[in-house]
Amino acid sequence: MKTGRLCAAIFLAAVFFAGCGRAAGKNTVTGRAGETVILPEEINTIISTAPSNSEIIIGLGLGGKIIAADEYSAGIDGINKDITLIDFSYPDGETIIRLNPDIIIAAEHNRTVSGDDPFRLMGEAGITVVYIPTSDSIEGIYGDIRFIAGLLGAGEKGEALVAGMKAEVDAIARKGAGITERKKVYIEISPPPYIVTLGRRTYLHEMAETIGADNIFADQEGWIAPSAEAVIDRNPDVVITLFDDIDTFTEDLKARPGFEHINAVQNNRVFKLDANSASRPSQNIILALKQMARAVYPEVYEAP
Repeated sequence: MKTGRLCAAIFLAAVFFAGCGRAAGKNTVTGRAGETVILPEEINTIISTAPSNSEIIIGLGLGGKIIAADEYSAGIDGINKDITLIDFSYPDGETIIRLNPDIIIAAEHNRTVSGDDPFRLMGEAGITVVYIPTSDSIEGIYGDIRFIAGLLGAGEKGEALVAGMKAEVDAIARKGAGITERKKVYIEISPPPYIVTLGRRTYLHEMAETIGADNIFADQEGWIAPSAEAVIDRNPDVVITLFDDIDTFTEDLKARPGFEHINAVQNNRVFKLDANSASRPSQNIILALKQMARAVYPEVYEAP
């Protein structure tokens, strides 16, 4: 799309919205990032630009209001198969304006991946845009659910969704608190040549703590790229990955120089989490939490 065409479309949309009084909604809320957001009087059509947001909206029973979503949301149960799909990082402004949504519920990753705010012009055209920052804790995910529920007039459903999550987390945490011989866990998000794992201030780290395990990189913060030597030196008892083919991942792990000496490899304690549940900060992290618990401590967290 040429810039001139997009700017013309934005200008026409701005004139249209101004004439309809659309941006003059009476409800003002503070966004998750601290910004002021003016909401339309009614929200009946939604564009969701990240799968975590789509999962929350569907969990609130409002999936039918989603008229477009990012391509990663396409396979989520509850998404209408006929909706328009938009690019996660570079959404088509003309398509969005033509769809004329009441609100765009976006994610921090939409903004950081492209290096710019891909919905800035849509916001200037009068479309309400709300960004959900990436939560680094389970409590933050509760807050995301409550916030989105409040936006969409589904506060009670949001509280019920959070209450259900809390009950599951608390039940696991109670068992985790009683574990005295804690296992050392290494969570590998990306394999070589670009190894990625995580430290504190991530909800996956908090999940490991909740089940009663110790993240071997708990002395670091956020997403990190450790050396192979650092993993070997910290000698995890269990390795957890999000890699789809666990057999291939396990064989690769065993073949890495020096990894044959770590406890997890010697004892065949390498496990996979459901990648979607583990990587999307929504109510569905509960599945990954249960999988992690049963993988690390099968004797404590028996499968139903």
